[in-house]
Amino acid sequence: MPLSERQRAHVQKLLTEFCDTRVPPHLRDQLRHGFRLEGNSVELYESRPAFRRPQEWQELAVAKFRYVASRQHWCLYCQYRDMKWHEYEPKPIARSFSVLLREVIEDPTGIFWG
Repeated sequence: MPLSERQRAHVQKLLTEFCDTRVPPHLRDQLRHGFRLEGNSVELYESRPAFRRPQEWQELAVAKFRYVASRQHWCLYCQYRDMKWHEYEPKPIARSFSVLLREVIEDPTGIFWG
């Protein structure tokens, strides 16, 4: 089930603020953050110019959030070396999207930002 308009607006507001402030303006020609919403999922990604073709930007997945309406909570996923999404073990669920976004920002395990 897709996110409600209210949920969607809240997630967009938080992620837009995050993406707009994460990278200093003087570095935005080298690094950007973005997100996409599809149904009940939100993917946060990082973009950089490709090494051999700097005019082309490459996306690297950072985190995935999924809302489970039947349980009224958000799930957080990270990517391992196998490039598959796995439940983020230290804090896999929360009632609030902002709690999981804070976990990604703080990244206590180093899985999201290295």
